[in-house]
Amino acid sequence: MAYVPVPKDLSNVKTKVMFNLTKRQLICFSLALLVGLPLFFLLKDRTNTSAATLIMIFAMMPFFMLAMYEKHGQPLEIIAKHYLEVRFLNPKQRPYKTNNFYAVIMRQAMLDKEVKYIVTRKKTNPSKADKGRQTGN
Repeated sequence: MAYVPVPKDLSNVKTKVMFNLTKRQLICFSLALLVGLPLFFLLKDRTNTSAATLIMIFAMMPFFMLAMYEKHGQPLEIIAKHYLEVRFLNPKQRPYKTNNFYAVIMRQAMLDKEVKYIVTRKKTNPSKADKGRQTGN
């Protein structure tokens, strides 16, 4: 009887379109062929065949890397984008800034004390304007 391994985590399984390749791989491989083969046939007559083959391989390599390389579920262009942002676009020195929760609590406590002082002062020592209002004249 044939044994077929079935993965337990189906989120990593990618649908195959044709020739057991994903749609991304098919697109990248076809782009590699569109770039590599004409380059090989143009260079074959001007240089020797091994040099034309090496140039073709190096021209097709970025497409193969885009098709096949994946790390932590992210394709190569996402990894390259993150690398470029960290390396060149974002500043090198990023100071660590926090919102000091203790300072917020202390400021609120000071405000509470001030409000309490104002309220207790008015109750114990009413001003002349307050007395006039209280009599209702």
